[in-house]
Amino acid sequence: MPPAQYALLPDYHTHTPLCQHAEGWPVDYARRARELGMTEMGFSDHNPMPETFDDWRMDIADLPRYLDLVAEARAAVPEVAIRLGMECDFLLGQERWIDDMAAMADFDYLIGSVHYLAPGWDLDNPKHLSRWRESGAVEEIWERYWVLYEAMVRSRLFDFHGHPDLPKKFNLRPAGDLRRFYEPTIQALVDTGGAIEINTAGLRKDCRELYPDATFLSMASQAGVPLVISSDAHAIHEVGMQFAEGLSAAREAGYTESLRFEKRRRHLQPLPPLPTAP
Repeated sequence: MPPAQYALLPDYHTHTPLCQHAEGWPVDYARRARELGMTEMGFSDHNPMPETFDDWRMDIADLPRYLDLVAEARAAVPEVAIRLGMECDFLLGQERWIDDMAAMADFDYLIGSVHYLAPGWDLDNPKHLSRWRESGAVEEIWERYWVLYEAMVRSRLFDFHGHPDLPKKFNLRPAGDLRRFYEPTIQALVDTGGAIEINTAGLRKDCRELYPDATFLSMASQAGVPLVISSDAHAIHEVGMQFAEGLSAAREAGYTESLRFEKRRRHLQPLPPLPTAP
């Protein structure tokens, strides 16, 4: 995608080594964004929790370092407006913690995500694939996930909501029309004014498909649900990765605008035109 179009599409979903499963420091991500012609980007490491229960998120003790690393990137790459965010797991019973954590820094946005169906069961972790093979498991997993996703949206805790149809990561889907899962969440987004992301990382997973799929995206567009386009970068080369595909999907679904965030306030901007062939 040409730099002029990257300039209109900030990448807000990126990670750092502090989450224990990403590579490249914020200053390096910012330099990559500058190379691409981006004028804005953000960092959104996996949020710390009051108790440690996995090994793929930031520790609460690392929050000051996270803030320092983002400040370092801002100072080193002033051409790029760098936003401070966090990707937050929505866990029933931990809503108060999200509010408490949000007050610990001057965040520009919070991404809400559902990874856990139950304590110790992060549904997108390959180590739990055996759970999917049980009779009726795919249908049940999808049902449980979407109930939690709707609850997350209705919590109004987050500025936008990440990778909506994450359960398809391993290319496992229930039979039949999937709109039965999507409709309650679309209604929740309408009721709360919530926003979603097109997450290009799905193209790099087993499903080989953007999160969310074209059906969900079309439903969201028709309902007036706003969106951002994100890479979910866990390495420097993934910044802005496959944004052309994300932009094309947004346009095909009927979107003409996307969101920018600053100080937890959002602003609409026109989507850039689709890239033209050389």
